[in-house]
Amino acid sequence: MTELWWALFAATLGCYAAKLAGQSVPERFLERPLVLAISDALPIALLMALVAVQTFAVGQTLVLDARAAGLAAAVVALLLRAPFLVVVLVAAGVAAAMRALGWAV
Repeated sequence: MTELWWALFAATLGCYAAKLAGQSVPERFLERPLVLAISDALPIALLMALVAVQTFAVGQTLVLDARAAGLAAAVVALLLRAPFLVVVLVAAGVAAAMRALGWAV
């Protein structure tokens, strides 16, 4: 077997062990208020971090370009309570317009 197969096998075992560990946590621990609050807030925080990295970074460099304008437009559309599809289309349209005007990376 090549090194790639050994790495794949190790990753498979690691994923299975992580899943098994998650299933082994006692129910009484999962019902604690702090654990419930963290499990509610964690996906939002991770998504916000992903949006920030994808909007303001190119490799190891911070940038301010058309993506930031698109994100700002999306925030305005959300504040105006636009439907999600409209928010996405507004953000994409503003970013595309800014790139067409020459404001790109």
